[in-house]
Amino acid sequence: MSRKTWRAALAAYASPSTLVLLLLGFAAGLPYMLVFSTLSVWLREAGVARETIGYASLIGLAYAFKWVWSPLLDQWRLPLLGGMGRRRSWLLLSQILVVIGLIGMGLCDPQKHLSWLIALAVLVAFASATQDIAVDAYRLEIADDQRQAALAASYMAGYRVAALLATAGALFFAEWFGSTGFSYLHKAWTGTYVLFGLIMLPALFTTLVMREPPVPLRTQLSAARYGLGHQLASVFVLIILLVSVPASFTQMYNTDWASVVIGTASPLDLVMEDRAFLRLMLYGLLTWACLSSMGRRGLAPVLTPVNDFIHRYRWQALLLLGLIATYRMSDTVMGVMANVFYIDQGFTKDEIASVSKIFGLIMTLVGAGVGGLLIVRFGILPILFIGGAASAATNLLFVMLADMGPNLQMLIVTISLDNFSSGLATSAFVAYLSSLTNLKFSATQYALLSSIMLLLPRLMGGYSGVMVEKFGYHNFFLITALLGVPTLILIALQWRLESGPNKLEPVEKP
Repeated sequence: MSRKTWRAALAAYASPSTLVLLLLGFAAGLPYMLVFSTLSVWLREAGVARETIGYASLIGLAYAFKWVWSPLLDQWRLPLLGGMGRRRSWLLLSQILVVIGLIGMGLCDPQKHLSWLIALAVLVAFASATQDIAVDAYRLEIADDQRQAALAASYMAGYRVAALLATAGALFFAEWFGSTGFSYLHKAWTGTYVLFGLIMLPALFTTLVMREPPVPLRTQLSAARYGLGHQLASVFVLIILLVSVPASFTQMYNTDWASVVIGTASPLDLVMEDRAFLRLMLYGLLTWACLSSMGRRGLAPVLTPVNDFIHRYRWQALLLLGLIATYRMSDTVMGVMANVFYIDQGFTKDEIASVSKIFGLIMTLVGAGVGGLLIVRFGILPILFIGGAASAATNLLFVMLADMGPNLQMLIVTISLDNFSSGLATSAFVAYLSSLTNLKFSATQYALLSSIMLLLPRLMGGYSGVMVEKFGYHNFFLITALLGVPTLILIALQWRLESGPNKLEPVEKP
């Protein structure tokens, strides 16, 4: 891979596309926080029960499963707005829905209209997740692989600033407008959410004036192989399968099979009395009905982009998927217990907030910017390796901090370097995922690959508390650092394959 000069590397940040991604990143970060952390504070201040607030957090599933409806953005052109292009039209629609949803949320008092408030929050979450899909696809299509890290760094900068504004800023506005923990005032939250709805308007203007990515019409037409009805049916089937298959295993576990085996009950008793068995039969019937009625062709809008990825990379796809699934393992698993660790170490909430908000935000943005610069200068894989190594190595700083107690200077150093390495690794990883994506299925493939990136780390992160209880913080952070080693081995293998004399060239991306 040829290297470019430092001037050429810096020029990657001077293009109009960088400013566009900065504004789109801001538009992406704003609604995400307003339907999660900020909404939970509002609900609690209004006297909503903790259990209800916990159920409301399930709104986040919209972001976890956005890949389900991502084929629509690749394969169906919106009526009326479709003349703007397939990326700008979906962006405009999703941003309009976000604005309407945020203003509508502000007008709903959770003490009187909680159901409407949650419904509008769901609308905002789905519209925001759709916006994320469209922004990722837009970014992939406006620049080559080497410039993707710079665009990702710009996007991350806008996203982080918006996230800070939508959390700490939103709480400040609500307090300023008159609502506090001692005196709840709905009008204060109305003003806050209406204000943030209006803050989304620059993103709408950006979408109207920015250029549509110059993707060849032949590429667009070849992706649009399925009608709207077929695609909606595919989404419906996937949603049913995502619910029914896991639920079937749960009900199978809860069914009283032992009573049948030992002879204290008959199979008929299971049918007549065991509700878990009846639910198992229902979910199994739903699964069978979906698969038999639709078949493989019914899921083609989603399966076709997956088949394309496997066809292009052949056996190497397994190596790539392993790399993707484990790259953020080290810092993601550690991050689940980070705030709990700070509290257990004896740091005050003010110390944690000030260090993580100020030093953490600055160093994340610096790391992302440096990553984008280095990738243009030296290529993706070297920086991908350095980012992975740095993310794992900085966990050793937490090992040292665990042995030092509430040392504020060490906390600043640890959070600063950890966030710098996280920003560097993220920009490199986004650039690498972008290089693997076929422009024909840019929305679908990137959504799928980014979902794979978080699946395994989040599953392991769920056991982080158990690991801390069993091994203690010192050994826990050491284990999370070692989790980064398999990724480095996979990157080294991929690097060797791509640079060796007998490297396997992927099939040309149409």
